[in-house]
Amino acid sequence: MGQDEEDRAAANLSAARRTLRAGVEKSRALGQALARAGPRLEEIQEGLPALGASVRPIRAPLAELAAAGPHIDRAVGPAAAVLKVFDAVHGLEPPLLAAGGAGAGRGDLRGYLAVLAQLEDARRFLADNCGLAAQWLADIVEYLGDRDLADPRFLAELGLTLDGLRTPSGDLDGGLLDAALDILEAEFRRLLADHSAPLAMPQPSAAAAAPAPSRVPAAAVHKLCLILDRLVANGREGRCVAAYIDARGRVVSASLRALGLDYLRDPAQDAQALGPALELWGRHLEFVVRRLLESERQLCAKVFGQHKDASSACFAEVAAQAGVLEFLRFGRAVADAKKDPIKLQRLLEVFDSLNRLRLDFNRLFGGKACAEIQSQTRDLVKLLIDGAVEIFEELIVQVELQRQMPPPVDGGVPRLVTFVVEYCNRLLSEQYRPVLGQVLTIHRSWRKEAFSDRMLVDAVLNIVKALEANFDVWSKRYDNAMLSYLFMMNTHWHFFRHLKATKLGEILGDVWLREHEQYKEYYLSMFIRESWGTLTPLLNREGLILFSKGRATARDLVKQRLRTFSSSFDEMYCRQSSWVIPDKDLREKTCNLVVQTIVPTYRSYMQNYGPLVEQEGNASKYVRFTVDGLEKMLSALYMPRPRRAGSFQMKHSTGKITSAMTGLHRSASAVK
Repeated sequence: MGQDEEDRAAANLSAARRTLRAGVEKSRALGQALARAGPRLEEIQEGLPALGASVRPIRAPLAELAAAGPHIDRAVGPAAAVLKVFDAVHGLEPPLLAAGGAGAGRGDLRGYLAVLAQLEDARRFLADNCGLAAQWLADIVEYLGDRDLADPRFLAELGLTLDGLRTPSGDLDGGLLDAALDILEAEFRRLLADHSAPLAMPQPSAAAAAPAPSRVPAAAVHKLCLILDRLVANGREGRCVAAYIDARGRVVSASLRALGLDYLRDPAQDAQALGPALELWGRHLEFVVRRLLESERQLCAKVFGQHKDASSACFAEVAAQAGVLEFLRFGRAVADAKKDPIKLQRLLEVFDSLNRLRLDFNRLFGGKACAEIQSQTRDLVKLLIDGAVEIFEELIVQVELQRQMPPPVDGGVPRLVTFVVEYCNRLLSEQYRPVLGQVLTIHRSWRKEAFSDRMLVDAVLNIVKALEANFDVWSKRYDNAMLSYLFMMNTHWHFFRHLKATKLGEILGDVWLREHEQYKEYYLSMFIRESWGTLTPLLNREGLILFSKGRATARDLVKQRLRTFSSSFDEMYCRQSSWVIPDKDLREKTCNLVVQTIVPTYRSYMQNYGPLVEQEGNASKYVRFTVDGLEKMLSALYMPRPRRAGSFQMKHSTGKITSAMTGLHRSASAVK
């Protein structure tokens, strides 16, 4: 083989080797690629069912695919609208929640409420349409499934999701509305707190019935109304009512604390002791009803507006916190106090206070929410009327019962006389007469009987005449005629003096009054004549006797006369030193008459015959009184001694007269 051929063979062999080597490398690379493709093929194998389902609609008949299009479009349209509203709700979040909803409290309340209204509209749209859109989508899913136009598994999962959308929960806005309402509620409370200053009671000189002042500015009330409307519209009426009661209840409680109403909780059981507290009670009740609660009622009506039930509930609770029931319980304590004439005045005072507030009570507490106040008020008024009429009708019986009691031992005016005269005058005064007449009229109307003011006057006059009839009975109980005269003089003069120029005296008439004045003069003259007038005869005829006697015999006779006069004077003076004449003018007049009866005669006697005795060293044994000393002693007689004033407790006319009642027969001997 030639050289050329060898070279070509070697070249071919090298080329074959290179080709073989390249094939081996390609085989190796292909093997490696096949090794890597195994897992990929498995993934493809797993995805083939889904891919097959995805391309299934492509394999579906063209007519069915074309028919499904309009149905899908009709379902997707509402769903798209719902999604758009959801996006709008998210857009309302910043203005409603930024800085804690500061717009609600910075004067931009209207703007805040406008945004809130948009949220409420969006929620209503979602509530109305979300379920409907989901139902339409569910219908499409069912349509696709029935026609095998989509993967059943996909459709099943989509159906479960749509089932939840068809019955949406209340949280369609992610809690945005609740958060905004919480902000409004906080602003509602803040406005109430900022304008909740206590109301001070006006000075007594101020008009008690003046209109209640407006304590909450109109702008604040307007804001409260706007906020309340939105809160109530979103089911928060109960929370608004609670917030309002809490705020206004504190205001009312603070206003009442300033009044000092501790006396309401522990009232006295005695009608006399209830007087000062009762005066406060009337003024405080008028303030609470006409100013404090009237102001609260107006505020309730303005804030709650058309929400009348809520307004009534709020006001009823505020009224309860204002202690109206405590005021009524205090009035009940007056009605339950021990029975005596003073209690009649207390009952009339309570009735008068309630009656003057009757229209206010009807206006403020006329609703069902204040039923307890209405009931207790009615019960109290009935107790007051029944109690007042019972005492008034019993007065004449009680006066007649006093006839069996002894008169004052000092001859003074019985406390009963003083009390009844003053008492009847008070009953006929402008303060009590109209009230008592109204009470009697109401009570008679319950019994289907008529009543007139003349009947009231006649009833009072009968009490006075019954008392007058007691005088003769009492005077006859004295063992001493002089003391009986003194008693009648005192008592008749007291009638004249204390009834003259009074309403009762005007009704009784001048003739009746003059009779008592004449009785006084008569008994005064009888008293002087039967008492001190009996002493002067012991001295008057001494001159005629002495004219016919010798000097020694005359001296003895003067001694005897002076001894007899002094002894009789001592006895008379000691006896009458415990007697009293309460009236200053009558006492001075009586003492002057006594002095005029005794002293001139004694002075004349001592001037004429005193020297017969004074010549002896023991003259003081017989001449015990100087003329001036005698006059001073007589001028100091009948001075009254202060006694404790009292009333009496009344019992049934068949019962035993109480000791307190008996005390009215003691002398009314307080210094005039």
